[in-house]
Amino acid sequence: MNSVVIRPVILCGGSGTRLWPLSRTHYPKQFLRLVDDFSLLQNTLRRLNGLPGLGTTIAVANENHRFLVAEQLLEIRTKADILLEPVARNTAPAVAAAALQALDEEGEQASPLLLILPSDHVIADVKAFQHAVSAAIPHAAAGALVTFGVLPDRPEVGYGYIRRGEPVVGGYALDRFVEKPDAETAQTYLDSGDYYWNSGMFMFRADTYLEALDRFAPGIRQCATMAVAGARRDLDFLRLDQAAFAASPSDSIDYAVMEKTDRGVVVPLDAGWNDIGAWDALATIGQGDGNGNRQRGDVLTVDTRDSVLLSEGQLLATVGVRDLIVVATPDAVLVADKSKAQDVKLLVEELKRSARAETEFRHIVHRPWGSYEGLAHGPRYQVKRILVKPGASLSLQKHHHRAEHWVVVKGTALIVRGEQSLLLSENESTYIPLGVVHRLENPGKIDLEIVEVQSGSYLGEDDIVRLQDSYGR
Repeated sequence: MNSVVIRPVILCGGSGTRLWPLSRTHYPKQFLRLVDDFSLLQNTLRRLNGLPGLGTTIAVANENHRFLVAEQLLEIRTKADILLEPVARNTAPAVAAAALQALDEEGEQASPLLLILPSDHVIADVKAFQHAVSAAIPHAAAGALVTFGVLPDRPEVGYGYIRRGEPVVGGYALDRFVEKPDAETAQTYLDSGDYYWNSGMFMFRADTYLEALDRFAPGIRQCATMAVAGARRDLDFLRLDQAAFAASPSDSIDYAVMEKTDRGVVVPLDAGWNDIGAWDALATIGQGDGNGNRQRGDVLTVDTRDSVLLSEGQLLATVGVRDLIVVATPDAVLVADKSKAQDVKLLVEELKRSARAETEFRHIVHRPWGSYEGLAHGPRYQVKRILVKPGASLSLQKHHHRAEHWVVVKGTALIVRGEQSLLLSENESTYIPLGVVHRLENPGKIDLEIVEVQSGSYLGEDDIVRLQDSYGR
């Protein structure tokens, strides 16, 4: 048993629209630091530390988030194979691609165990989580398809359920999956003790899962095989073949395999699990302030109870409020009744219909070379703070509608401006006229920070003509 290799497969998709304004299309909840100094993605990996037999992680991400995934893994010194989905096709095809990749690396004769984990959950009791994983290993190694069922502590109508069957060592035979119930049915599930919440976490051998797809969802297996065979390496990423992967049916692991197999096992999980589906979920995590409030950032309260309060910068002060969610970011403020937390998704839909940029990007936009932050804007101008990491550079580019003025405030900048090459230090500046080819690079050992003033008739991010780019954009 000690020779078994466990390959964690981290599913990095998901949008988390109910956690707006922190969660945005290009910076969803798995990358947020909601409960401590690490993101949900980073904590998903950190809680694996100490498990025996761990092999290289496989992270499955989409195109837009690839550099975020890579950077956050680098921060916690975790090596991973990063597979890029060209389109979203739910969890069954994503895991099929990961299984094929793992078999290619580990070999058919030593089929690794895949530990499938969403990247956006909170688990408070790491020891209990690892105990459940250990209990699953012998079943998965013997060819079972294992799912982890969370012990329910309330009649929850927002989760699917798993009904357990006959006892086995460390768990139960899987009887069936059940869709989200109404309140009365959820209460009967809780009272019976035979039902668990569906966590979306699984463990099985790579070959076992692929054999199950051959039997129950051959279209997914075929498309995934072609997508991996046609994959191409791009920097630190493996890009799955777009046409093959897009042709796959879009199904969850539950629907494609687990609901149909007779080899299912459910291992109970009682470890303080929370999927952070909406802002009210934070009210149940961690320690309150003595008045039932959960708060992060610069927050001051007077006569405030049972609220979720979060600020990313400016002081957030409350007086005499109850059961509220207040989230303040530099570009948006959310105020909601805690009982209406699920309806934040409706608000985001309305913002998208209005084409509001606040749904797409956070005020700090991350790029593979660093980040930029909007400081001010008005008719025909905007001001940004740009940070470039040591050794990194922006693309060689030009603009049709705007000129730019750069002022170095920290570090050293190597600038291409037309036929010129400039080396600027702190408090030095240059001007990039409209239409002139240019590039910004940090040749130094510390972060480069510049203030950029843009002026022109159109200032959108799509007014960039890239002539050369190190990041394949």
